[in-house]
Amino acid sequence: MDKIKLDDSVIAHIVRLVQLGFLQGLDVVDYFRQIELTLEDSETNSNILYLNKDYLEKHEQEIQNLLNTLKVDESEVSNNTSN
Repeated sequence: MDKIKLDDSVIAHIVRLVQLGFLQGLDVVDYFRQIELTLEDSETNSNILYLNKDYLEKHEQEIQNLLNTLKVDESEVSNNTSN
């Protein structure tokens, strides 16, 4: 049976999801279920799983939307406390 390894970017992404879960106070299991990986089998990268590019783009957009929401909420709090 062939071995399949995770690329470092996949491991870093999992760590990022755990951190995101801590910040949001959420269970990260649903985030893990959404991860999409692509197996690349070539002479130089034998059986390595990478993050799927479409998944990564979608996830990065969701993170950016979350950050934008946090910035809006932060500015609203700042405006309310200065009045």
